[in-house]
Amino acid sequence: MSVYLGVDIGTYESKGVLVDGHGAVLGSASRPHGLIVPQAGWAEHRAEEDWWEDFVWLARKLIAESGLASSEIKVIGTSAIGPCMLPVDADGAPLMNAVLYGVDTRASREIEDLTASISAETIFARCGNALTSQSVGPKILWLKRNRPNIYARVHKFLNSTSFLVHRLTGRFVTDHYTAANTSPLYLIDERRWSSALAPEITELDRLPELAWTTEIAGGVTPRAAERTGLLPGTPVIVGTIDAAAEAISVCVLDAGDMMLMYGSTIFTILIAQQRLKNERLWHAPWLFPGQEASMAGLATSGTLTHWFADRFARDLDAQSAMAALAEEAEASPPGGNGLLVLPYFSGERTPIHDPHAKGAILGLTLASTRADLYRALIEGIAFATNHIFETYAEADPPPGTIQAIGGGLRNRIWMQATSDVSGYAQVVRKVAIGAAYGDAFLAALAVGDVSREAIKTWNPADSRIEPDPANAALYRRRYDLFRAFYGRTKDLMAALDL
Repeated sequence: MSVYLGVDIGTYESKGVLVDGHGAVLGSASRPHGLIVPQAGWAEHRAEEDWWEDFVWLARKLIAESGLASSEIKVIGTSAIGPCMLPVDADGAPLMNAVLYGVDTRASREIEDLTASISAETIFARCGNALTSQSVGPKILWLKRNRPNIYARVHKFLNSTSFLVHRLTGRFVTDHYTAANTSPLYLIDERRWSSALAPEITELDRLPELAWTTEIAGGVTPRAAERTGLLPGTPVIVGTIDAAAEAISVCVLDAGDMMLMYGSTIFTILIAQQRLKNERLWHAPWLFPGQEASMAGLATSGTLTHWFADRFARDLDAQSAMAALAEEAEASPPGGNGLLVLPYFSGERTPIHDPHAKGAILGLTLASTRADLYRALIEGIAFATNHIFETYAEADPPPGTIQAIGGGLRNRIWMQATSDVSGYAQVVRKVAIGAAYGDAFLAALAVGDVSREAIKTWNPADSRIEPDPANAALYRRRYDLFRAFYGRTKDLMAALDL
């Protein structure tokens, strides 16, 4: 029997899964870790403890509890949060905490400087993406300017997945989908690294090799095998960012297919026939040659619900607080009894790309309840998600039915509000494990054991969320107010940072 190991490292949790050739889950495990916020606008992970030690723990636990021999694992697939910036030395040892994706806005000055020196038009034309807090290039420049002693010791700049792959195989390599987030150092049409636009950032030999997601990066080294319990020589694929593996897990395969991931952040991926030239969206080669992908993401989503529970639901049991809050919110009507929330608690990514944006609540009265505020918070995230959908409006083809995935599937108010606000139906697949399951499938695909279409057999549709037309008019009015709320407070938010 062929068995495939998939491991994904998320913002707050790592997951692992063992899957057979028919898509059946033979074992699964998860392990939580924290998000480090040293100061406002920063977000970090510890690569050793949060990424590698989680992988080691998951691999050993899965092998031990499944009763399988490590020799039965045919190939390994990994994914992790991204895009990240992790400087490492020649041995691959981290030189500092990893700087995370777009929720970390420390490089705002570098974004402004690079955009001014290169020009926004040139960056977008050559790199396919405007420079935003999602871009890794400005974060490398931030390190060079602000931590010169660390920069001087850097051998490679890695992301989360490439760090894991190096630990497993000894090779410094990343996939094209991930690399496209390293603007302005990756040329989108040429599929290669280049320092032509910004030679001041770093030398190209400090960047990992480029490859496609399902290429084999190498085999598990004896040292990695000793730590993980895996068999030396077991093939490891190049892998990718977690959201891309998550999209594969829910059958996002063809042009017009879209994934909506309810995670620490909302993240969307739309497969397109050609590059969507919209500066508010992110673009990358898809996981396979000949396909394109267009992405968008909010800065805070699930992270915001965790924040709310930590601050305002300490009377609830920590293990069941989220479910209890959702149940409370059922008693508050759509519209949250007049409350309106801007969910920009860590700036905002798509589509406004405003690092100065702030969280805000409008409409509070002495009658407002926790349930009202929680519902309004969820609805604010749904409004921000709809802003993303509107940005995709001219896509060719436009988004079809949306494939939903992520921890937010457990929050029916959140899912229903998203459909009611946007008018889109959402399909929920039978297997909701997410990126780790996608990693296992990509691993099986890499060694030729399955076709791409086989994921539809592995993970058939299970349920469907339909928009409630009774709420359409209410949410349209409130969405217009949501957009106006940000527009009228944008300058005030920026002024708070002066």
